[in-house]
Amino acid sequence: MSTRIFFAVTALCAGFAFVEASSAQSSTSPSRAEVKAETRALEKAGKLVPAGEGSPAPAPLPPSHKTRADRKTETLQARKAGELHRTGLEPEYKEARALAKQPSTTTRAQRKSSTAAAARAHELTPAGEGVDAPKK
Repeated sequence: MSTRIFFAVTALCAGFAFVEASSAQSSTSPSRAEVKAETRALEKAGKLVPAGEGSPAPAPLPPSHKTRADRKTETLQARKAGELHRTGLEPEYKEARALAKQPSTTTRAQRKSSTAAAARAHELTPAGEGVDAPKK
């Protein structure tokens, strides 16, 4: 349905443009058949913009000359060399990993007692309500 609307609007715009261009030459407007023919010609020439898109499609990329095996080999070599970047926020990931690798400065007994004290004081965040909890 939206394609039909797009073509109708395009035909209407093309008709208006044609009417304005030809109005200086003559006082008659193009017929419906002429506008349809012009729209079909533009469509065949690939000059109509698809519905919902504001600009023509970018030029296609040239085909790759590498085989799938070549790309997989390059990726594995880059991974071994540490040249692949992680997705997301790389600096934050590195900082979090560095903190996780540091040894703890408290014992297990100290952590358990501080957690128990926080629970008695109702200072613990309920499950599912933390900063990273999914939004409803």
